[in-house]
Amino acid sequence: MNTNSAQTFASFLQAHANLGMGSWNLGQGRRSWEAEKSALLTGLQLGLTVIDTAEMYGDGLSEALIGDALRDWPALERQPFLVSKVLPMNASRQGVKRAFEASRQRLGVDCIDLYLLHWRGNTPLAETVAALEELKAQGQIRHWGVSNFDTDDMQQLWQVPGGRNCVVNQVLYNVSSRGIEYELLPWCTQHGVTVMAYCPLGHGELIDHPLLREIGERHGATAAAVALAWVLRSGQVLAIPESGSADHVRDNARALQLKLGSEELALIEQYWPAPRFKEPLDIL
Repeated sequence: MNTNSAQTFASFLQAHANLGMGSWNLGQGRRSWEAEKSALLTGLQLGLTVIDTAEMYGDGLSEALIGDALRDWPALERQPFLVSKVLPMNASRQGVKRAFEASRQRLGVDCIDLYLLHWRGNTPLAETVAALEELKAQGQIRHWGVSNFDTDDMQQLWQVPGGRNCVVNQVLYNVSSRGIEYELLPWCTQHGVTVMAYCPLGHGELIDHPLLREIGERHGATAAAVALAWVLRSGQVLAIPESGSADHVRDNARALQLKLGSEELALIEQYWPAPRFKEPLDIL
């Protein structure tokens, strides 16, 4: 597969925006269950129809919250594109099947749109890929991918039978963590692998950063929206900021209409320069 990421994106995410919703801490008591459900439903109403989760998040609580929210989402509306992940400790042939079934039940769906290996563990990639390919052949998942894979991991995956059917690599990427731009992002683009950016707002430090806030004020937007617009600027990356507050979701959605000018991009580039050499993959 030698298409670029934009084409790959169009092939399986064409009905969805490049901005979705993450759920790392959802369902775990940081806010009320109903408030977080409301945030997810608000995002769906605004077109943020990609929802990312994982069996690891709250030991399944985030998936359960999303499943609860989906029961309140009208069947006649555009349905969300669900992403979940299997832990490396469950990445054996049988382990993948068991983990998938538990996630599917918590989400309350028959099929998960995209199922990722959360990070690389001790199970041979060939065994995990075979399990993912089997789920896909059975119609239980539509697509599969990986998370936290650096370039050498992707190259090894490409040598595994069926490995080139990977459509996504989900990695940490934001304006202050740009290491993937040197090698991994170009590799994924060349090989038709869509990059999903987790923590696109950093560890919280970008939400009210003075430079981003100043740029946002020119557009009537928040610093967070500017940070997200920067991640989305190429049209080839899908960002999944966490979505626990309806107000924050509304702020995030503003990024879809926010186009940063060349001078603004230059200011950001000056503050957070692009990498000049290969860096270890930034992982949380």
